[in-house]
Amino acid sequence: MTTASRSLKVGLTQWHATTDIDGNLEVALRLIERAAADGASVVVLPENGLMLGTGLQMREAALSIDAAPVVALCTLARRLGVVVVLGGMKNRVADQVFNSALVIDTSGEVVVRYDKLHLFDANIGGQSFEASSVERPGDRLVVVEIDGIKVGLTICYDVRFPEMFRALAGAGAEVLLVPAAFTQTTGEAHWHTLLRARAIENHAFVVAPATVHSPTPDHTDAFVTYGHALAVGPWGEVLADLEESAEAVQVVELDLGEVDRARAKLPVLAGRRDPRVYAAEPHIARISTEQKELAR
Repeated sequence: MTTASRSLKVGLTQWHATTDIDGNLEVALRLIERAAADGASVVVLPENGLMLGTGLQMREAALSIDAAPVVALCTLARRLGVVVVLGGMKNRVADQVFNSALVIDTSGEVVVRYDKLHLFDANIGGQSFEASSVERPGDRLVVVEIDGIKVGLTICYDVRFPEMFRALAGAGAEVLLVPAAFTQTTGEAHWHTLLRARAIENHAFVVAPATVHSPTPDHTDAFVTYGHALAVGPWGEVLADLEESAEAVQVVELDLGEVDRARAKLPVLAGRRDPRVYAAEPHIARISTEQKELAR
């Protein structure tokens, strides 16, 4: 008896996002249309794709889930019959702001929301990023099932926390989404390595749409982002790289049988120990390399 093949056609997107919400939305709608025309059943948009500015600018421009740009995405998802993942926007909830990924189903409804767990507080190349002064962190993992395939949701800086990805894989996720607005400096150093590592560790597909820096040298970007939207296979191979394209989409077909085969070869998920082993205080042995004076 043969097992029915499982696959998911995902639209990987990338564009140069600015502070112009209407302009960014036009690009997003255009790329969703192109992805659907190329056969995508799911289209994933980058973090801050609707508005990329300073922390203060993004907080002041935070949108609610029923805001007009989100409604426009919902309307298009319904018209085209595709799932759209808005990879991350500053989401105003009462008097609080979260960095939220929204999953919009084929009926145009927001069915689930993931609030970014790990906030980007860092100093990169002399530029300070203080996300915790702008938004609040989420407090739960989220997995969404699309056509029977479990997809784990993360956002950008989350990629540096492998325990999160292992927990999502442990919950059955075979595809891990990492929509991002990764800085140029950290992207050049770490982006490809981190995404490939998360795929290899969990034998899962990783799909990471991205914003990219301005195509012109006289840009006014609040910070320069790396681009290189990636799709990575469960054995760590790069399936797609949008490099530095200022506006691009590529449909990648994910054969979930590859996840099964990779996990059968190296059953790392099955080999995990009881969580209490990892949580316990480790035994620490101390050795000194200081040369002892020989007795005379």
